[in-house]
Amino acid sequence: MKATTIAAISTAQGQGGIGVIRISGEDAITIADKVFKGVSNKKLCELKGYQGAFGNIIKDGEVIDEAVAMVYRSPKSYTGEDVVELSCHGGMFITKEVLRAVFDSGAKPALAGEFTKRAFLNGKLDLTEAEAVIDIISAKSKTAARTALCAKNGALWKKITAIKNRLITTAAHLSAWADYPEEDIAEVTEEGLREDFESCLKDFDKLLSTYDAGQTIKEGIDTVIAGKPNTGKSTLMNLLSGQDKSIVTEIPGTTRDIIEETVVVGDVILRLSDTAGIHETGDKVEKIGVDIAKERLTNCGLVLAVFDGSKSLDEDDISLIESIKDMPVIGIINKSDLERKIDTEYIKNKISNIVEISAKSGDGYNELAEIIEKIAGTKDFNPSDGIIANERQRNALVRAKTSLIEAMEALSLGMTFDAVTVSLEEAIENLLELTGERVSEVVVDNVFHNFCVGK
Repeated sequence: MKATTIAAISTAQGQGGIGVIRISGEDAITIADKVFKGVSNKKLCELKGYQGAFGNIIKDGEVIDEAVAMVYRSPKSYTGEDVVELSCHGGMFITKEVLRAVFDSGAKPALAGEFTKRAFLNGKLDLTEAEAVIDIISAKSKTAARTALCAKNGALWKKITAIKNRLITTAAHLSAWADYPEEDIAEVTEEGLREDFESCLKDFDKLLSTYDAGQTIKEGIDTVIAGKPNTGKSTLMNLLSGQDKSIVTEIPGTTRDIIEETVVVGDVILRLSDTAGIHETGDKVEKIGVDIAKERLTNCGLVLAVFDGSKSLDEDDISLIESIKDMPVIGIINKSDLERKIDTEYIKNKISNIVEISAKSGDGYNELAEIIEKIAGTKDFNPSDGIIANERQRNALVRAKTSLIEAMEALSLGMTFDAVTVSLEEAIENLLELTGERVSEVVVDNVFHNFCVGK
């Protein structure tokens, strides 16, 4: 069955210097020739792949814009199909007019992620590489972008393929030894199988251990700035966000609601919340803010506990320290530009990660960023090692590991090698699902559901 030819705007919609309309499918070049007229009068169908032409876009017999048309011929294109990209002037009106002309000439609107889906279906990308495309687009930090790019270039695929090939070799050996006893095939031993399985399980565990770091790099850490009133929490919020997100005054209790912002500190994404000062209060409205702040503390992934270095610790400070000492926390001794009166040693005995800063001047920011990177596990992170990037990948790997454990249990129970092979083949199937070599249409549709149109 002939696939439809699809088209969409592939650049961000809005004012800009350039807008790109991508057309992909068997009739892509024919359709583009209907709307594009080159100044040389040479048709796009006469061009080889990776060649371009300058000309005009024609709609209803009128020139609506100048454009450059780039031709990519199957299979050497992003989707593996014939592709034409029309680069016109940016802007909502012009790009939509060009797209309408393309639709009028026979193309169908592309669905979300349909170009990348076709790249996957045509063997240009495996499923982990396709998933990395949207991670590149949505990356909010340098490490997130590098990690996604490494995945796009096959970092995870190579790891999974190496394990999968070892298991396939073992399964083939088991099958050949059982089915052709008269042939001179090396004997399969329980000891040899157990050694192979244990080695693969170690690789599974190593990959699974990357999941949390991967999520931190992609999604960031839910982080709460906590402390009693007037310690400099809002000033710290403004320092980290690079703008005046929180109101800063000398009046204690100014912040009564949760102020939220996503920031990048060092190379770690923090989903940051500036909370009301935590202390005992008789003010009913202020108490609501304090209670909300305490609740947020119980659910966050990191606490930035702020203390006023120019004052001695009081009961509110000590109460906060006791409530967070077993959580991932950084003790921030603020106002380092003033004379220190705080008992730093007391805090160090309760909180292992301490930094002195002046949120007002920015002194100590780099030291804080280093500690955050250390806690997040990104300080010495190597994106080229390959990571588990999402729950679909993790789930497939967990199921593969479970099947391999069942194969080892079958060995321990003295079951036949046929029973071992059943579990071994299940492990292989789960790895094939992870890379997309054998995967249901439902899974494929779900992977591309969150893509943007045009990619």
